[in-house]
Amino acid sequence: MENVVVLIVGASPAGLATAACLTQFSIPYVIVEREDCSASLWRNRAYDRLKLHLAKEFCELPHMSYPPDAPTYIPKALFLKYLDEYMERFNIQPKYLTSVESSKYDDDKKYWSIVARDMAEGTTINFIAKFLVVASGENSAENIPEIPELHSFPGEAIHSSRYKSGKSFSGKSVLVIGSGNSGMEIAYDLATHGANTSIVIRSPIHVMTKELIRLGMTLAQHLPLNLVDSLLVMATKYIFGDLSRHGIRMPKMGPMTLKSKTGRSAVIDVGTVGLIKRGIIQVEGSIIKIMGNIVKFQSGNELPFDAIVFATGYKSTANMWLKNGESMLNDNGLPTKEYPNHWKGENILYCVGLARRGLAGIAADAKNIADDIKSVIRSMCG
Repeated sequence: MENVVVLIVGASPAGLATAACLTQFSIPYVIVEREDCSASLWRNRAYDRLKLHLAKEFCELPHMSYPPDAPTYIPKALFLKYLDEYMERFNIQPKYLTSVESSKYDDDKKYWSIVARDMAEGTTINFIAKFLVVASGENSAENIPEIPELHSFPGEAIHSSRYKSGKSFSGKSVLVIGSGNSGMEIAYDLATHGANTSIVIRSPIHVMTKELIRLGMTLAQHLPLNLVDSLLVMATKYIFGDLSRHGIRMPKMGPMTLKSKTGRSAVIDVGTVGLIKRGIIQVEGSIIKIMGNIVKFQSGNELPFDAIVFATGYKSTANMWLKNGESMLNDNGLPTKEYPNHWKGENILYCVGLARRGLAGIAADAKNIADDIKSVIRSMCG
């Protein structure tokens, strides 16, 4: 039995940020991680050309900036170097290969009882924690939608977490399902490596340049969101023209308001729109069913494909092990309360990085949680 003050579940950037903020207050903690490394999504499940989609000033973890000579948009390798240096600076030492199997709050004794498995040794570890922080992230498990007869597809069907580069798909017909930032960038990567590329775009999306996003986030700190949205939409139409002719519809809600209210981000164009306009990347709507290597779309099109890439995101798995967390997380493992009050539940339970606010949201959550834990400990000490 290990008695700890704070148990952090997950050595994602969210968990690391929380650990650093607790260190600033000299609050002891233990951080556990089921994988064999920190930030496993970035190290093991991110495609090669990935960069942070937002400018570096919106992507810093608490108490440590990027080097002055770092590029505005941080590439994958540099971000991982930043995380490694962050861990070294704050002496963060996760217990790797430690998978939390269950947790329950003891209302009489006022502590969390957590059961974890040491995956290397095959043994059980029992923790007793005064405070519990869920930092396992909203990107814990692959989300692959149910498509009729998907099992009949004879080609390669992979989630974007297993996609690295378009090199191996050169000359093949590939369908990308999902039109968020990952889906649009993977489609671009495939097309530029010589794949015959199609992408499914079902829902309306905002497509913007990275410069416009940076401008919007800066202006949003000083101006009403509706005004910022009006400026961004006007600029977007000027830059890209009418994209509805190419199968890309714009949401009725502006990009900054949409992000604030739903967590849905605008898509940052890396060149995909230009390839769509030139007919190099084909846009398709909803899929009706799959018949062997033929995909039938709602438009009536029936097209053959050699491979399918599901850029359909991830889902939280916190509810699989967290009991008594109903005050904080819903059935999907996401916060029940709206931002910015989402990070705290009952029984001194916290979550970080689940509000769909990116690294800036993680930093804010981590600071709030550390401040609150400090306040609770102070009140307990009289």
